[in-house]
Amino acid sequence: MNDHPRSASQEALPPPKPWRAIALAVILLAVVVAGLWFWRASRGGGPGYTPPGAIDVVAATVKAEPAPASVEALGELRAVRQVTLASEVAGRITAISFEPGQRVKTGTVLVQLDDSTEQADLAAARAGAAFAEQQWKRAGELASTGATSREVLQQRQSERDRTAAQVRQLEARLRKMRVRAPFAGELGLRQVDLGQYLNPGDKAVTLTDLDTLHVNFDVPQQELARLRVGQRVEVRSDTPGAAPLEAKVTAIEPQVGRDTRNATVQALLANPKRTLRPGMYVTVAVALPDEPDALLVPATAIITSASGDTAAVVRELSAQQAGKAEIVPIVAGRRIGDRVVVAHGLKAGDVVVTEGQLRLQPGAAVRIVEKPAPGSAPAADAASPAGR
Repeated sequence: MNDHPRSASQEALPPPKPWRAIALAVILLAVVVAGLWFWRASRGGGPGYTPPGAIDVVAATVKAEPAPASVEALGELRAVRQVTLASEVAGRITAISFEPGQRVKTGTVLVQLDDSTEQADLAAARAGAAFAEQQWKRAGELASTGATSREVLQQRQSERDRTAAQVRQLEARLRKMRVRAPFAGELGLRQVDLGQYLNPGDKAVTLTDLDTLHVNFDVPQQELARLRVGQRVEVRSDTPGAAPLEAKVTAIEPQVGRDTRNATVQALLANPKRTLRPGMYVTVAVALPDEPDALLVPATAIITSASGDTAAVVRELSAQQAGKAEIVPIVAGRRIGDRVVVAHGLKAGDVVVTEGQLRLQPGAAVRIVEKPAPGSAPAADAASPAGR
């Protein structure tokens, strides 16, 4: 056997190692995968693609649509006519002609003071006035024939006028000895007793007209321009079985409250059954002209805090319903059912988050999903918010 000796260079070469080829293939594969990932990210991803760390939320699209305009406010009932009856003169009570809660007519005598002295003075004054009247007539007859002077006739006329004025004065005092109802209404609790001595101004009883009442309520300044005197409003009370009543606006306070930015409105309310009483609270509904292009959002989209109202708007929305959250300040208006009118901060077509917004920070990645049906698990597939 002939053996050929190997050279030194051939003996120094190590045998080929397969792990190097494998490592090179893995590196090339990683580069391809990374490139594909970045390409898909730049294109918005493929079907089912979700940005890393995206938060699932439920959203709705803001729409401009006609909306019935109305304002509901808490109102307080006030009496149109209410007076506390009191004595105008001093005297002792000799008769009380009413019961607490009694309904009385105009002119009804309620309290009688002792007027015996005034009655006697009036009788004497009437007698003196009758005599002065006779003297004046006789002087007139004599003066017409020249039997007496014109000066005597003038004296008799002056005496007649003086005694007649004295009678009227005593009659007026006698009228003040009686406390009468100045209008028809319902009496309150009695505040006097038989035999009690009254001084001028002492209270006897309160009289209230329950047939008509005023209802005072506050309206926000932004709604004042659409409110008019003579406009009809609906008044509802919490009295069991009470039907809504209609009132008419009679006055609008010309000044807006500095702290509340509300203006007080007064309406006149007919109370035919007299079931409503002054001091009661009622709910007042004011129907205003419809808004043709009101922006309505679900009430759950409004985030309320000490710094004001905000909403989470989804920006850069992709075809796969992925985007970024932006927290925007808004001005929320009245509520209509389960939706709220937004006066400022949003526009038609904006997509607002209605569920899950409390977990969002500005710029957070979000994915819009369908709201799960009651009792079912949340859906994993993306869904369009349009039409909700």
